Amino acid sequence: MPASRNRAGRVRRTVIVLTIVTLAYAGFAYVAAPLVWDVMFDRKTLVTDSEPRLTETSDHRPGDPLNVALIGDEAAVKAAMTAAGWLAADPLGVKSRLEIAADIVLERPYTTAPVSRLFLFGRSEDLAFEKPEGPDPDKRHHVRFWRLAATPGQAAPGWIGAASFDRGIGFSHETGQLTHHIAAEVDLERDNLRADLTGAGRLTDSYMMPGFHKVLSGRNGGDDAWVTDGDLWVGVLGNVS
Repeated sequence: MPASRNRAGRVRRTVIVLTIVTLAYAGFAYVAAPLVWDVMFDRKTLVTDSEPRLTETSDHRPGDPLNVALIGDEAAVKAAMTAAGWLAADPLGVKSRLEIAADIVLERPYTTAPVSRLFLFGRSEDLAFEKPEGPDPDKRHHVRFWRLAATPGQAAPGWIGAASFDRGIGFSHETGQLTHHIAAEVDLERDNLRADLTGAGRLTDSYMMPGFHKVLSGRNGGDDAWVTDGDLWVGVLGNVS
């Protein structure tokens, strides 16, 4: 009897220690660390680039390469992406960070999981969309869009974006939280988005801008390699009926 009581006591202590460690990790990685980064690297301090080719992380490291652009108002962009089977990503916050971590571990679906923030023109993305791949949120297609400044004579606003495929998860070098890593072939995601919007019948025109990128390979802030043929795809959207 004393031996079984001792065993039960050890199990209880182990459970308590694991619970404390788990809660401490979650508190640091998903609450404290993101708040520290937000304070240290406020988006207003980011250096803007009038003709960028790459996005930036909050601490000025290179992010994902730009590879897609759309022309149309915000309503047209949202309607087209929905028709093409892409979902608007949830805002990034403490609740959504914890939810996506739990869903990845438990292999539960989270079809509108948030995307991490990337920056362009001194601000984070204006719109973000995703298309799930598989039963849980560790693999997905996703794209971030930034609205471009208006140009004289342009009938509809332009949006430039970075499309990539999340191939799996790992730990962030910045916060220690679970985060996604992208597949290197970003052109495949550019072409995948073009095919989806074409199939949905939402484009009135579509063309490539060759030579948009002069540097054809690199690594993003998560140390993920990327390669591209250098072309930017542009899609012109029809009006929302």
